[in-house]
Amino acid sequence: MTVTGAAPAKINLALVVGPLRAEGKHEVLTVLQRVDLADRITVEPADALTVEGFAEDTLVASALSALDAPHAWRATIEKQIPVASGLGGGSSDAATALRLGNAQLEQPLDDARLHDLAAALGADVPFFLRTGPQLGSGDGTTLSSIQLPLDYAVCLLLPNGAAKGSTAEVYAAFDRRDGADGFAERAAALREVLAEITRAADLARLPPNDLASSRHVDALRAAGAFHASVSGAGPMLFGLFPDRGAAAAAASELASLGECLVTNPAW
Repeated sequence: MTVTGAAPAKINLALVVGPLRAEGKHEVLTVLQRVDLADRITVEPADALTVEGFAEDTLVASALSALDAPHAWRATIEKQIPVASGLGGGSSDAATALRLGNAQLEQPLDDARLHDLAAALGADVPFFLRTGPQLGSGDGTTLSSIQLPLDYAVCLLLPNGAAKGSTAEVYAAFDRRDGADGFAERAAALREVLAEITRAADLARLPPNDLASSRHVDALRAAGAFHASVSGAGPMLFGLFPDRGAAAAAASELASLGECLVTNPAW
């Protein structure tokens, strides 16, 4: 049997980062939201494990290898999400492959076991097994559903010449500037804001990304975004706009700064 599914991107509407945990990962509190920009993943049983369509993949192969199946798998990745941009494309691909492969097992794993396999692959992977906006805490793999408005549009901006450093490098820079100072207060403030959000415009109250910043945030705001920030460890930026027309107009206005994509939040 061959099964195909969408692997959507995500944006971190907010990302508050704290100190190192005992296992060596940072404490975080992050607001995770899917968007409808997506890769497509196809998974089918095979004699040997192969992943086609994206030579740089490691996570999809690892995800399928983690499933206890009496056969190997063939996976095909059709990329639409910019690579290493902060949109979680690799994590989403892995989660989708895990879900599609699991559905083909004679005895599929339950949600808890699937979550554990996903968490072992990466902090963002479990999110893509859920639906709806999620608040990620701990190392990012502890998830709780939150209610957020979805009646807005998103303009994504990948600046010209932008290249993502390794996640380790981004966090090392965070540590060098003592970024974790005041984490408890910032995390509490984020929770307070989330409790009071009822309209899309209220998302403007979310704090900036603790981990990564960009001078182009101001350009998105000048183009009409009511909230703008960097997603994850970057370098992709996002701006939230009242509707798709406003986001498209901003994309045209900002095209000289880099690649712009217009998308919508997705459940």
